Amino acid sequence: MSEHVYKVIELVGSSTESIEDATRNAIARASQTLKGLRWFEVTETRGAIEDGKVAHWQVMLRVGFTLNDNAG
Repeated sequence: MSEHVYKVIELVGSSTESIEDATRNAIARASQTLKGLRWFEVTETRGAIEDGKVAHWQVMLRVGFTLNDNAG
């Protein structure tokens, strides 16, 4: 089994639909520019209220991705 080293970044995703959609939005966008995404952890959940209703959701994620080994 090979050993991996991970870099961890924080992202904030948002959605007017759901927490899950906010998470998917953040990961989908990050995957456009980052390679080797492996795992995520939702660390915060919050939202905005307008006219007494949930207007949108926000989630903060820690996302881990493998670092390339360019040796050799």
